[in-house]
Amino acid sequence: MKHKSGFVNIIGNPNVGKSTFMNSLIEEKLSIITNKAQTTRHRILGILNEKDVQIVFSDTPGIINPKYKLQESMMSFVKSAFEDADIIIYMLETGDQGLNNKMFFEKLKSIHIPIILLLNKIDLASQELINKEINKWKLIFPKADIFPISALNKFNLENVKNRIIELLPESPPYYDKDSITDKSIRFLIQEIIREKILKHYKKEVPYSVQIEVEEFVENDDIVKIRAIIYVMRESQKGILIGHKGMGLKRIGKEARKDIENMIHKHVYLETPIKVKKNWRDDVKQLKRFGY
Repeated sequence: MKHKSGFVNIIGNPNVGKSTFMNSLIEEKLSIITNKAQTTRHRILGILNEKDVQIVFSDTPGIINPKYKLQESMMSFVKSAFEDADIIIYMLETGDQGLNNKMFFEKLKSIHIPIILLLNKIDLASQELINKEINKWKLIFPKADIFPISALNKFNLENVKNRIIELLPESPPYYDKDSITDKSIRFLIQEIIREKILKHYKKEVPYSVQIEVEEFVENDDIVKIRAIIYVMRESQKGILIGHKGMGLKRIGKEARKDIENMIHKHVYLETPIKVKKNWRDDVKQLKRFGY
């Protein structure tokens, strides 16, 4: 068998399980996962390597109609996923009526590359409903392969992977065969900290936060990390710190544990909070943060 390689880009509405699906197939936690919409802000590559195969998955932000410049940038990542894909994975769950953004949905229906449609979270639906959903989507995407799956429970993922391999073009690997992502350690640390904030805070606070690793100093026995947590208002700073600083301590403790598991070293983590007003609509700041 000649080597096969290609880009498999995952799109869908927020919270349908795109990140869980990629993490499950890669068997690494590359994309953070919470039950909140817009958890994924960037386009994150996860690379699955086998002897004669390299699948470059691309996890993208959930599709929305943007309300500010950060969300516009997130949707530009989705747009790029349409442009360089060898295979598109369209992930949805029962009850979905299409993508939240009509322009993207029309683009998906007219695209001329293979589409694999994944009906996720079937463990939460009856067999009757699953069959009904499959028949509905067959009419909308008659050329697509449709798989009912549970990304969380890894049900039917092996069959999806096998179909992806069948569809991949013959090509040398795009990345080193030892690589699992294109993202840096600093980026992954930033995402771990943001995940903890998404987990423990509600309303506008998690969506007003940006993390920036300012220092990463690696010694023989410990890694010292200084990660700035940016918020948009002074009131948000107080909410994050919490009563007697307990909120910020909880974020630091949970994040440090995950970072240590990732880099296999002891970590000293410092997380000061700074206010950067309206950074979500500041083009200069967005570029600085990688959007």
